[in-house]
Amino acid sequence: MSFALDALIVLTGCTHVLLAPYNKVEESFNLHAVHDVLMHGITKLDQYDHFTFPGAVPRTFIGSVLLAWVSYPAILLANSLGFVTSKFGLQIIVRLILSTLNALGLCYLRHAVSRRFGRPTGLYFTFITISQFHMPFWMGRTLPNMFALFPVNIASALLLSRPPNSLKPSSTNVYTAIALLTSTAVIFRAELVLLLAPLVLQCLILKYVPFGGVVKLGMIVGLVSTAATMAVDSYFWKTASFPELSGVYFNVFQGKSSEWGTSPFWTYFYPMLPKSLLCALPLACLGYVMDSRIREVLLPHIVFVGLMSFLGHKEWRFIAYVVPVFNVAAARASRWMVSQRKSTQLGRWCLFAFWFMICVNAVITAVFTMTSITNYPGGVALRQFNEAYPPLGPHAKAYHVHISNLAAQTGASLFLQEHSPPFLSFSSQNQIPTYPWTVYDKTENLTLEELSGSLNITHLIAEWSPVEMKSRMRIWRVVDLDVNGDPHNTSPTGLSGIVKPGIIVSRFLTVNWDVVRAASKFRFKEAWKLIGESGWRSLVWMQEEPRLWIYGRR
Repeated sequence: MSFALDALIVLTGCTHVLLAPYNKVEESFNLHAVHDVLMHGITKLDQYDHFTFPGAVPRTFIGSVLLAWVSYPAILLANSLGFVTSKFGLQIIVRLILSTLNALGLCYLRHAVSRRFGRPTGLYFTFITISQFHMPFWMGRTLPNMFALFPVNIASALLLSRPPNSLKPSSTNVYTAIALLTSTAVIFRAELVLLLAPLVLQCLILKYVPFGGVVKLGMIVGLVSTAATMAVDSYFWKTASFPELSGVYFNVFQGKSSEWGTSPFWTYFYPMLPKSLLCALPLACLGYVMDSRIREVLLPHIVFVGLMSFLGHKEWRFIAYVVPVFNVAAARASRWMVSQRKSTQLGRWCLFAFWFMICVNAVITAVFTMTSITNYPGGVALRQFNEAYPPLGPHAKAYHVHISNLAAQTGASLFLQEHSPPFLSFSSQNQIPTYPWTVYDKTENLTLEELSGSLNITHLIAEWSPVEMKSRMRIWRVVDLDVNGDPHNTSPTGLSGIVKPGIIVSRFLTVNWDVVRAASKFRFKEAWKLIGESGWRSLVWMQEEPRLWIYGRR
């Protein structure tokens, strides 16, 4: 049973990776760093992407280098089994490895929950975790927060792992947890200091460890971690670099993070936490009230969310670390509900309520997943372009495709530059170096006039619609893509199979708010009339919106 529960957590994360294998712009630095480590090694730094697109502040290479090294044996194994047919396959493998690592962190936390609160609580922790959307969907994404998630979950498990009636964790576990959080804050995410502080304060108040020991450990781990990140990142950035310190100065002291938008103080508590936890939130509140052990676990994380709320720029990933601990609280309440005697009315209602909440989570997760799958038009567009326009031979003209900002920000990663070097040493593409490889151009801020005037550019992946292109449609045309035919025939020489225009759409959930507003004001006749006019399917539906067009030069 224990292995099956762990496998469920791992498989859920991997399923989300396979359903949505592309990336967004905030994942790009680490994903491209992994690409460069795999393709160029750690010596050919001049060919690394971060010198061309450095970002607002430097980021650490430590997580990317480790992920590349861990992924490489899996890549070799997958290639030997015939699963690696393109560079994009490497991106999927890398993300599967990251998702699996974070899933194993959750499994370790589940084992700690089972030890502290009993095996049924560990079972309900699994059901709650896999029925949610945000954690399984994001834990395979190459964000700095997801690199930090694994050690944070290990630290949470160490603080939690003890017999049910034990008054405190072992000092070894406490020191290890503090060391992990300190190192993670220094290397990956500086905001974890705001979680470390209340946790350390709690440990000191409850006399888990002495003050002197914490100070000594913090200084040693902090200095070693600082030396590690400065040594590694100064090498990769070719200048003295302490990425997290630069990030704190840029975002906090200079206040630059507000340029990406600000949110009200309460945004983390509503709507971000409810959206992340779904039905686990009321269960977590019940667990907090009913069990003092849950209050001990949850209180530092609530303080962390409160402290993070003082920062103007807010994203759910900045507080992602608290979701597993809230799920622990929800699992404890779930055990109480399910353990009620089924012969009583209360017991039957509690059992029904628990499974109803899990089903609601699953339905909401299914909707979020269907919406998110289509939210990477840049990745879809570049992959379709690659399939439609492979290199035709050593004497053919090379394709030159310009990738717009929107495409680059929504999935057009370096791993999708399949028809251009570099290639892994085992790739068969290395054996035909005479091919005129495709040029993938991500030059920013080019106008339509400049793109049209550059005769080297043969294709565009752009957010301009044909209407916006206006007279430029004399130069460009929306290409035809072959859906079921031979992709090699989707070049201008011919088509086979089902043909569709090169238009990439996204889908998003649309709700008929007129019906909702009428029903909320108890005007049921009006709501029924609105439904009758357009049918039940118009109450909630998936609406399509064109996002990108693939153009070819006439």
